[in-house]
Amino acid sequence: MRFSVPGPRSLAGQLFAMQAVLIAVVVAGYALFTYVSDRSQAEEAARRQARAVARSVADSPSVLQAARTSDPTAELQPYALKVMRDTEVDFITIMDPRGIRWTHPDPDQIGQPFRGHTAKALKGETFDETYTGTLGPSVRAVTPIQDGKKVVGLVSAGIRVEEITQRVQGQLTALLGVAAGALTLGAVGTYVINARLRRHTHGMNAAQLSRMHDYHQAALHAVREGLLMLDGQYRVALINDGGRELLGVAGDVVGRSVAELGLPAPLTGALLASEPRVDEVHLTASRVLVINTSPVSGGERRGTVVTLRDVTELQSLMGELDSERGFTQALRSQAHEAANRLHTVVSLIELGRAEEAVEFATAELELAQALTDQVVAAVSEPVLAALLLGKTAQANERGVELMVSEDSRLDDGLLPDSLPARDLVTILGNLIDNAVDAAQGSTRARVTVAAYTEDAEAVGDAEAAEGAAPELVMRVSDTGPGVDPAHAEAVFQRGFSTKPAGPGGRGLGLALVRQAVHRHGGTLSVTGADGGGAQFEVRLPLGRAAGGTSGAPAREGSAPADPAAALPLSAGPASRTSGGSTSKASGGDA
Repeated sequence: MRFSVPGPRSLAGQLFAMQAVLIAVVVAGYALFTYVSDRSQAEEAARRQARAVARSVADSPSVLQAARTSDPTAELQPYALKVMRDTEVDFITIMDPRGIRWTHPDPDQIGQPFRGHTAKALKGETFDETYTGTLGPSVRAVTPIQDGKKVVGLVSAGIRVEEITQRVQGQLTALLGVAAGALTLGAVGTYVINARLRRHTHGMNAAQLSRMHDYHQAALHAVREGLLMLDGQYRVALINDGGRELLGVAGDVVGRSVAELGLPAPLTGALLASEPRVDEVHLTASRVLVINTSPVSGGERRGTVVTLRDVTELQSLMGELDSERGFTQALRSQAHEAANRLHTVVSLIELGRAEEAVEFATAELELAQALTDQVVAAVSEPVLAALLLGKTAQANERGVELMVSEDSRLDDGLLPDSLPARDLVTILGNLIDNAVDAAQGSTRARVTVAAYTEDAEAVGDAEAAEGAAPELVMRVSDTGPGVDPAHAEAVFQRGFSTKPAGPGGRGLGLALVRQAVHRHGGTLSVTGADGGGAQFEVRLPLGRAAGGTSGAPAREGSAPADPAAALPLSAGPASRTSGGSTSKASGGDA
């Protein structure tokens, strides 16, 4: 015969069984306690009742008078039966001092010796005891009938133990009925509560809930994306390792309000918003985050689930991709121009103008080489030099002349390892892109770039120079409409832009610049440029070791903003149209 072992019950079922057993044990214990207590009380009440009846009979004058007669039974037997019925005792026995019964509920026992103890009663005392007589075990009281001080008879009144038990059983039955009702009511209430609990736990038992919790914890730590859960009061209910890293929070933040985490104001506002947010870009001190929020509701707002994705690297790659696209467009245009020049050379040769063809080709080569020499002479740091050359081609394609200030000086190997080239590309590239956008379409559209190092001594503050690190200064000015002083701070906020929004949105470039600058402990400011337009200046600390090898000449004040004192980096048709003579002269100087 095979026995099947039932599987583990659900948590709700186990709780229901436990509570039902607990209620049953409590009720059974109370019933047992009540039974023992009631039986003791019933026996004590029976003793008092027997003593009271016995004393009443012994003190009756008619009983004393009958005890003096020659036939006490004739008068005492009817009297004893009557009192026994009236007082609800099981027997009243009246006897002589020798214990010979004068009365008894069973007439056959009259004249027989009394079964029990009488010694104390013969001494004039009233006592009670539990004794087994002719009617079975009983609780009885024995008391003397006295004529003055002489004992002329004895009275015994008693109640059978069986009768006491029946009285207690009646009370116990009523108690058990009440207990059964309480147990039923408790069981129904427990079932209703546990049915609700079963719905909340989806019928899972304790082992399943424990396993789910383990999976939940493992998943939270394994997911690289950030997960943040807020309760209805916008306090942190749960945050995983990825969320702590992306938000830059440390310590125990569970239970704290989002407003107390020290996050940027736009990000805090997005987390506190009641409406959902989808793929919204926000900046922290060192990251670009995409957040999605979804409210948790079940008739009322219960909280918010927030997911965080780090797109810092992606944003950087997108910037590099945009630059590559610009480079591609510039190369395509340059290829077109090169084909035109080649056709010109071929045509001159076909016309027999070989010397003019050589002169034309040599001039173009000198102009291109002069462009490269100018940039490398001013900024020999390879990454920035390559960036400036690429941006020059892009600016020329858009009809903007890009110039490098002639006192710019940034040697190769100057930048410390703590200042990665990617951050410099982010800072200077975005500033140039914004300047080109602003200058495009203006009269003599021009963007001027200055990049150099500056020691504390150069600004004339000897006290500040003590122990101060040199700074890398990058300044970009344009001939555009400029920046409204009222927007001098807002222009660096994500989402702020004076240009129409494109497919990818606007207002992220300068926010990324400020993020990179603050990450390296630098400063970023915007002022009006000489002759109109805007001038953005970035200052980044370099450290003593870098400053010692800079070789930068000491300066008084900042780099000149006068475009006439800058080196033009124009090439191709745009340079020839807007300032061909200048470019050619510069090329000769180089």
